[in-house]
Amino acid sequence: MRRLAALVVLLAASWPSGLALAVSDPSEMLPDHRLEARAEAIGARLRCLVCQNEDIEDSGADLARDLRHVVRVHVAAGDSDRQVMDWMVARYGDFIRLQPRLTPLTVLLWAAGPLALLAGGLAAFLGLRRTGDTGPAPLAPDERARLDALLR
Repeated sequence: MRRLAALVVLLAASWPSGLALAVSDPSEMLPDHRLEARAEAIGARLRCLVCQNEDIEDSGADLARDLRHVVRVHVAAGDSDRQVMDWMVARYGDFIRLQPRLTPLTVLLWAAGPLALLAGGLAAFLGLRRTGDTGPAPLAPDERARLDALLR
C-alpha cells in the first residue's frame, strides 16, 4: 500500500504542469514538443467564443477544440505566432483576443466608466451649488415664541 502511495506521489510530482488539460484527445497535440508549446501559448491568448471568459486551451467546448486544431495546423505549417493571431482576428474579429490591442476604441471603452463617474459627480456638485440651499429658514417671531413655550 505504501509503495502504491509513493508511486502516485512520484507520478503527480513529475507530471508536467504546462500540459493543456482541456485537450481531450492526445491526437490533437503536435508531436514536436516545441511546436506544441507554441500552439498552447497562442491558444492561451485566444478567447473561446462559446465560454467567452476562457481561453481555447482551457475550454472544453467543441468550437474551442476546433480552434485549437486550426492553431496547431497553422503552427505545424510554419506560420509565426503573429500570422496565426492575425488569421484568427481576420476570421473572428478582435473579440477573439483575450487581451485586445490598444486602439482609440478600446481606450474609449476603458475611459468611459471613469469619465461617466466624473461627469455625474460634477453635475451633482453644480446642481447642489446652484440651489443655494443654506439650511432651514429662520423661525418667525410667533413660531419662536411657541417653541420657547413648548420647551419650558
